[in-house]
Amino acid sequence: MKLKRIVSIGVVGAVVACATLVMPTFSLAAASGGYVDYAKVVESEPLLRTVRVSIPRQECWDETVTVTQPAPGKSYTPEIFGSILGAAVGNQFGRGSGRDIATVAGAVLGGSLAHDYKNRRAVPYGQTYQTVEERCQTIHEQHTEERIDGYDVTYRYNGREYSTRMAHDPGDTIRVRVSVSPLE
Repeated sequence: MKLKRIVSIGVVGAVVACATLVMPTFSLAAASGGYVDYAKVVESEPLLRTVRVSIPRQECWDETVTVTQPAPGKSYTPEIFGSILGAAVGNQFGRGSGRDIATVAGAVLGGSLAHDYKNRRAVPYGQTYQTVEERCQTIHEQHTEERIDGYDVTYRYNGREYSTRMAHDPGDTIRVRVSVSPLE
């Protein structure tokens, strides 16, 4: 019998010692703004908002169009380049005044050839023809969706129910801050 009494006192002593160590921690936690505990979630109801969503899609088709061949621009670059090239080639022939004549003849011939080449077209200027071109337009398909803006949460702590609004679904439990202060 004496042995049981020593064991009982040992267990009780250990419990008292632990309580003595833990109590200042709770008092300190309460003095510094409380402590964190868990409460059971009773209900979590999503807050729904209906929004209109626009989804763009591109729709394309082939279309026959009539085109008029435009007149050429006012650029004389081909003729100038042709004249310079022709003068350089003509300068290679003859001597004295014959060389001068060959240079001038080469410049005139080169300019004329460049002019003719510039004005040669498969479709003459001002003539119309038909071709197929791809046309596209963007179409916006709209529909409505429900989106979750948050949750109205009801939870139970220490036998009392409380409510809050949260950005996410808390699940089965919610962390709560517990704070106790004396009334004066």
